[in-house]
Amino acid sequence: MFDITLLWRAPKINPVNRKARSIPGLNPIDLYGRVFTFSWFGFLIAFWSWYAFPPLLYVTIAKDLNLKQTDIANSNIVALTATLLVRLVAGPACDRFGPRYTFAGCLLAGAIPTALAGAVYNAKGLLALRFFVGILGGSFVPCQVWSTGFFDKNVVGTANALTGGFGNAGGGITYFLMPAIFDSLVANQGLTPHVAWRVTFIVPFICITVTATAMLILTPDTPTGKWSERHLAVQQNLVSHGISGAVVDVPGELTDKATTGTNSPSDSTEKKLGFEAVEPKQPSNFTHEAQLGEQQMLDTARGEVVVKPSLREAMPVIFSLQTLVLAGGYFCSFGGELAINSILGSYYVKNFPYLKQTGSGNWAAMFGLLNVVFRPLGGVISDFIYPRTGVWGKKIWIHALAIVTGVFLIAIGLTDPTSQNTMFGLVAGMAFFLEAGNGANFSLVPHVHPHANGIVSGCTGASGNFGGIIFAIIFRYNHKDYARVFWIIGVMTIAINLSLSWIRPIPKGQVGGR
Repeated sequence: MFDITLLWRAPKINPVNRKARSIPGLNPIDLYGRVFTFSWFGFLIAFWSWYAFPPLLYVTIAKDLNLKQTDIANSNIVALTATLLVRLVAGPACDRFGPRYTFAGCLLAGAIPTALAGAVYNAKGLLALRFFVGILGGSFVPCQVWSTGFFDKNVVGTANALTGGFGNAGGGITYFLMPAIFDSLVANQGLTPHVAWRVTFIVPFICITVTATAMLILTPDTPTGKWSERHLAVQQNLVSHGISGAVVDVPGELTDKATTGTNSPSDSTEKKLGFEAVEPKQPSNFTHEAQLGEQQMLDTARGEVVVKPSLREAMPVIFSLQTLVLAGGYFCSFGGELAINSILGSYYVKNFPYLKQTGSGNWAAMFGLLNVVFRPLGGVISDFIYPRTGVWGKKIWIHALAIVTGVFLIAIGLTDPTSQNTMFGLVAGMAFFLEAGNGANFSLVPHVHPHANGIVSGCTGASGNFGGIIFAIIFRYNHKDYARVFWIIGVMTIAINLSLSWIRPIPKGQVGGR
């Protein structure tokens, strides 16, 4: 039975990597609760600013800048393209410099173009600005890598789903906040629409800058301290529990293939890290530690300490079948969410013109806000399945959610509802399975090539943006025939997931991540 006090009580921790085995999400004073809070809130603020244009774009900004439908569609594609590139870079950057610095760097780099939104006066300027604002979307990767680094395997799916789900809600909040701020500036401050929409973007700029600065000041890189010393901390923790650490070949390095022999003393501990059991000494009592056996501690040390990757070692991870499964699943789920989030307000105006900009924006916001519940639920159920079925259960859950999502998308596309009840009901049903699929996907990510978690997270996150780009292009060339694109996305989602369902969830013989 769930113990509600775990939401604020200091968690039990893994004695080797010091990861928490529960989530004190309501206790920001606690180290783990504080990192959890900054993970989701930082991504929420980033997502808000990343998608700050669509709520005002189709009416106010389009009129002010004399934009055509193709200009608007191109700007949506450009914003996703930038995020794709940043996510590919952010993954290896997390493994090399740590997720906290990568996270703050994405936020601060994206805050600058956000503040410069007022300098846009034509379609070309909009394209350039939205490209650089797209940097903010890359913050999802360090958000997930940071969360993975602080929460252990039994709850990491839930932790990643909660941070991702709460963060994704920024895509819904922006549909409330941006029109509300704009309306307030026009009605209460007497600004013209030409000026008001430009001033509106100063608000997310301030929030992003404050959040990134606080993140750097108030939180650590890892549960054991500095990112550069993470492997040494693991070795010290093993020694303190009666297991002597020695530098040996990591089984398979990043590619998880068995190796033989030993290293010379000159080998780099950044690339080689393993441990050998010796005659244990009687360990002392450690407060709040989970009880793990010696073999479990050794497997954690050998298989789950992130190493700095070289290009040669990273390639087999990037092109492994297991990474392809994660990428394909996220291509459909998050890619679909991004593309739909960009046009949903416009789709509602087309089918229900009396809603106008603010009304359609409020209803479109619901799609993003449902992430608060649905994405975490996907991760929670995945963690519930895991002890009973292992990683195969997590993988099957991903594909099952995707297939039902595809059915809902096809239903929306074929019926093209003109009744609000039917439209909003189908979109809410689709959102449940689509957004739960996002959470389920990143519940499996920490199990796949755990030595290279940043690389795997970056590839998976980038594939979501790639899906968003592909789907946005399809929307662009179908103009305002939104319903047709919905069923096309549905068919693609079902086909891709069925084609990936036969692949093993983790590589055969992988050490760690099980």
